[in-house]
Amino acid sequence: MHGVRLRLGDRNYDLRTRSLVMGILNRTTDSFFDRGAYFSMDRFLRRADELVGEGADILDVGGVKAGPGPEVGVSEELERVVPAVSALRDRFDVPLSVDTWRATVAEASFAAGAVVGNDISGFADPTYLKVAAAAGASVVATHIRLGPRIPDPEPTYGDVVGEVCRFLAERARWAEAEGMGRDRVVVDAGLDLGKTWQQSLTLLRASDRLAALGHPLLLSASHKPFLGRLCDLEVVDRGDASLAAAALGVARGARIVRAHDVRGTRRVCAAIAAVLEAP
Repeated sequence: MHGVRLRLGDRNYDLRTRSLVMGILNRTTDSFFDRGAYFSMDRFLRRADELVGEGADILDVGGVKAGPGPEVGVSEELERVVPAVSALRDRFDVPLSVDTWRATVAEASFAAGAVVGNDISGFADPTYLKVAAAAGASVVATHIRLGPRIPDPEPTYGDVVGEVCRFLAERARWAEAEGMGRDRVVVDAGLDLGKTWQQSLTLLRASDRLAALGHPLLLSASHKPFLGRLCDLEVVDRGDASLAAAALGVARGARIVRAHDVRGTRRVCAAIAAVLEAP
């Protein structure tokens, strides 16, 4: 992790030992975790206030869940996401991320105040990186086998870690080709996105290999199905398993942790930073 840095808007971070916590904010009606609990703007903003109070370094706003579900068109996603980003910008001095794979939504969100494009499609939209580069935004390159919202129940890989590393290295090169510095390109293995639970676990354990790509590594494991299968837990009971996954990932090189439990994750990251920095 020597020398890994991250730039978010006008903020710069040294991530040699520090890890950032990305608080999850869903403006969806069918999120696998909160089931639409924060869809209304009032409840959304109250939740954002809670996450900031718990120590979130970044807020990640999404208007469409990653998995299969009812169609959400571009105009509807824009209506869900852009006013939310604008409201957060007016209320909090925290970097904002937009969780979208659509360049049109990303562009409008950057104009509203977001400084990160968190794209789980691996930049499938050919204009995504151009839009981000023009806005001076950072991006998250995520591995996915097929695409967002496409069922992929039995994915196969010859070497899941090697294939994911090659995919992410390629996507990072795409971003750099658009003029984005290495400190503006984050990588994410995409746990449970076109992976069996065993493959996701293998990737979590291989966080050191993913971090060795030389970009900040984002870990998104919070309450995910692979933890449920591993530990035989329902969604609402995966909190401790999520913190354990965060601890393992950060110890092996992850430097951004996307989480529902910001307070607990913040404590995990602080404890591991203290260990790494101790003489």
